[in-house]
Amino acid sequence: MTVEGLEPCMPEPGTFAVDGRDGRVGRVMGRVGPYVQLRPPGGGAEWDCPPEAVRPASPGLVLRARVTEINREGRLPS
Repeated sequence: MTVEGLEPCMPEPGTFAVDGRDGRVGRVMGRVGPYVQLRPPGGGAEWDCPPEAVRPASPGLVLRARVTEINREGRLPS
């Protein structure tokens, strides 16, 4: 979603953002063509999100995503 007169949100790679189309939270991996690439917390397939649909993740969503990543790291073999 964009506010009239403002540029679409482009969070820094490595931060978390929300895909405003469906509410999914993902870590920003970068840009490919016109799209922002997001990856689910804890890993998985990246998906493309149009920049106008990207919005910053709230502190609560960031905390939840980080916990998911930490939990996943704890389950992986060393």
